[in-house]
Amino acid sequence: MPHLSNLPYLRPGRARQASSYDRQGGNKDFITLAPGETSTLMNTTGAGTIERIWITTQDWPDPGRFKVKREHILKKLLFRAYWDGEDKPSIDCPLGDFFGAGFGRYQEYHSLVMSMARGGFYCYFPMPYADGCRIEITNESDEQVPHFYYAFNYRELDHLEEDTGRFHAKWRRATTEAGKPYTILEAEGHGHFMGCILSMQQAPWKEGLDFLEGDEQMYIDGESFPSIHGTGTEDYFNGGWYFINGPFAAPYHGVILKDEMRARVIAYRFHVPDAIPFEKSIKVDMEHGGPNADAIAVCKAAGKPIDFDAVDWSGANDTPGCDYSSVAFWYQTEPHTDNAPMPPVSQRIPW
Repeated sequence: MPHLSNLPYLRPGRARQASSYDRQGGNKDFITLAPGETSTLMNTTGAGTIERIWITTQDWPDPGRFKVKREHILKKLLFRAYWDGEDKPSIDCPLGDFFGAGFGRYQEYHSLVMSMARGGFYCYFPMPYADGCRIEITNESDEQVPHFYYAFNYRELDHLEEDTGRFHAKWRRATTEAGKPYTILEAEGHGHFMGCILSMQQAPWKEGLDFLEGDEQMYIDGESFPSIHGTGTEDYFNGGWYFINGPFAAPYHGVILKDEMRARVIAYRFHVPDAIPFEKSIKVDMEHGGPNADAIAVCKAAGKPIDFDAVDWSGANDTPGCDYSSVAFWYQTEPHTDNAPMPPVSQRIPW
């Protein structure tokens, strides 16, 4: 992503686009996805880099407008990308989660590199490759998707510099457990962590957002104690006090959703100005709340002001039973490990 000061400098390469335009010259600028069908959206040879992705499908912004409703379709469309002829995908995510729809529903927000914007999805993370790329979409629902639009803007290059990392994005989901933080990323190789989109929902038998008391922890190159240990989930996403004023969108961080009725939060942070480097491996964890948060919830339920000086801040950061899912974004050398195989559709649907 070039800095403004670099724009006058001419770059090598040839601009290209792979899109769903009507090959017959009409206005049928979309593809149709049958149940179980995998469609190749982009398939190139040689070196290059993807510079923009844009996608939309008719079903999710306003189902009533089109007289269709495909529940959780954004969870059932599987988005995958392969670089340099690899067998394991470097991008492996439900389509909606990749762009921030962590609970399967469209929610508009705008960041510098990723967005759900006025009915479309876009991504500006550079995605380089030295020997071709293949991008696929799979319809894992039991219904046809009649209108799927896409455009991938990329540059063909004569060659790719040897020290160029490959872009990766990986979806995970787990029910939080006592004494065990939620793992956002576990990777081996040389690269840097670029951030995540994290979707969180309170345990069914609890209320409130006390899971946000959990701290981020990043273990670099096999260390036993994390080099990076934060002070709270909302702090990691550059917010505070449980995102006190609700959703917001900044260039590199923000809150896509804060639903206090359902006790749901979706937040993003992209380490564009502060990528986290690793030489051999990285493990990114997030704790999930603690006993101190229960004391705060009691005050709120009683309609009393929260006296933070009187709260017991001791105890482990644990709120078991929460529904956590995430997409981690990072660059690294190949080959990459796959420590979280994609589960079936039934295990991707939110509560």
